[in-house]
Amino acid sequence: MEMTNAQRLILSNQYYLMAQMDPDNAAKYRRLQTIVERGYALQIQELSKDFGELNETTCRLVIEVMEMHHALQESHRMLEADEQAQVDPRRLQFLGFDAATESALMHYVRFLTSSEGLYPQFDKADHHFNSQVPMMEKYQRMLKTWKNCPRQYHLCATELQQILGA
Repeated sequence: MEMTNAQRLILSNQYYLMAQMDPDNAAKYRRLQTIVERGYALQIQELSKDFGELNETTCRLVIEVMEMHHALQESHRMLEADEQAQVDPRRLQFLGFDAATESALMHYVRFLTSSEGLYPQFDKADHHFNSQVPMMEKYQRMLKTWKNCPRQYHLCATELQQILGA
């Protein structure tokens, strides 16, 4: 991350103020202040990780994955009892993304559900959308199968099983 001296001064002052306002984390803020003031390039890279970026295409993909799960859950809810029994409702739960390898995606899901109020029916549970395993490849296979279904919001048990098994 490249910063001008003026930007470094502003950020240093902000860390100084944060240390004053949050005594429990003062040591962390003083450390960051020192890094910024002295321009330690290697450690400044730590600051960059907090400023991720998701492009529009990726944001739309995440929303599409969430919408697919909404469609799966609603389709399952509309099935007759004998068809519902063919699909384990736990498999319909939206797990989110892996915090270790897909953290930006996981945080975007948290933003959409918490700040934007989207998909309130999704169970956050204890994991709060941290699947703890990479999911994007699986979701992309599921999306491909879902898009091939003629009635994406009124799926039969067989279609649900095909999507979940993708």
